Amino acid sequence: MRLNRVLFRRMLVEEFRMHTSLFGVRRFLFFPVFVAAVVTAGAWLLGLTGTAMETVVAGIHLLVFFFGLQVGTAGLIGRDAMRNVLGEMTLLVFSARTLPVSRRQLLSVFLLKDLVYYFAFFLTPITAGFLPLVAVGELSATNLAALWLTITGTFALGAASSLTLVGIASRSKAAVVAVVAGVVVGIFAEAVTLVSYAPYGAYLDQTPTGVVTGVVPLIVLLVVSPLVFKPTASRSVRRFESGQFNRLRSLGDGLTARPLLEVTRSSGSVWKVAFSLGVLFGVAALLLDRVAVATRIEPSAGIAFGTLLALGTFTTYNWVTQFDEPREYLRYPVGMSAVFRGKRRAFFVLSLPTGVAYLALAAFWYPVVDLLAGLIIFPLVSVYVYGVTAYLTGLSANELLFDTSLFAAYGAALAAVATPLLVAALAYGTAPGRSLGVAVAISVFAAAIGAVLSRRVGPRWQRRLRAE
Repeated sequence: MRLNRVLFRRMLVEEFRMHTSLFGVRRFLFFPVFVAAVVTAGAWLLGLTGTAMETVVAGIHLLVFFFGLQVGTAGLIGRDAMRNVLGEMTLLVFSARTLPVSRRQLLSVFLLKDLVYYFAFFLTPITAGFLPLVAVGELSATNLAALWLTITGTFALGAASSLTLVGIASRSKAAVVAVVAGVVVGIFAEAVTLVSYAPYGAYLDQTPTGVVTGVVPLIVLLVVSPLVFKPTASRSVRRFESGQFNRLRSLGDGLTARPLLEVTRSSGSVWKVAFSLGVLFGVAALLLDRVAVATRIEPSAGIAFGTLLALGTFTTYNWVTQFDEPREYLRYPVGMSAVFRGKRRAFFVLSLPTGVAYLALAAFWYPVVDLLAGLIIFPLVSVYVYGVTAYLTGLSANELLFDTSLFAAYGAALAAVATPLLVAALAYGTAPGRSLGVAVAISVFAAAIGAVLSRRVGPRWQRRLRAE
């Protein structure tokens, strides 16, 4: 127990040192202030459009849950770390072979550290962003305190759910399919009932019964997720097969095959790409359903799904670059332009078929004619997302997006395209032809920008690496 406490404290110190060494103390500590300011501005702007405070609070819970699901996939990275396939890393989570701690125990402490870290630097600033609304009487102090607790619980619920799925997958792939299918059916059949079994349900119903109903499933998942997690005990990685490499190389070259091999050989394989986009697909479906019920507006499912799935391909870029150390490529007789061409091919090989599959799945609930717009918008906006992400973050997307100024620039770049596209989706019911034309025009323009940035990303990061 004492060792766990020591590990927990050391991991927190390690996390702080890692980020402050990357961005500097002041820039890193400014990140929570930036998050609070964005929440305040967003709530104020939504209020000007007539959006009810209840809707804003529901949206915050939904976004935090989605973020928690993404953080929970650390279980996949943890399994790879324990197999020592993450390259030249020396973080404590990788030290299962040198410390008298089990792999499951070490990962549990690591995930607890992540929960505390995000609570301090992300969830608390989100709550602080609502303080001005308390001052003007839009939100009561009691509801603000409840919001603080329930978004923390919602984040933990997302992370625990994701880690539980990772654990179940390590034992039975069929069981994961059954669980996910059951949840999807439940969402579309009884969305309101399911909400009552989440921390958001405790926010809506702050009676003892409502709190217990909303919190108990979270407690169960927090206990179960480390228990079902099955870390890899093997000391070897999956055997390299030249035939597989040659097949993947046929898609472009060796620099295309490398990231594809890294993804397929890591825990979760290509299924983690499907999971990441699947989470966003579920969020988009739920949002479309709630918007239709609350506003009596029938938004365009094709435009909405195409836009949101394309934005979700950012996670695919994370997967194809997660094992990279940028300076290692300076040892090879290739330029960074060739490296990023390989990353770009791998990115589209993984993301495009997955996105199209989800658009096809949406045909069970939405008109096929409407979804055809998504087949146009999704690949075009994905080109933009790749270009912006690669240009701004290089091969270190996970780390650099915690840089406040870079995070702000990246968010603004995505919002510049996503906002008018989502407005067009909402306006589709009253002006379908014009909305579709505007959406396609914006997507084509965005793809052109993404293509230009894609051509410039290699020389940009080549210069930066040489200058270091």
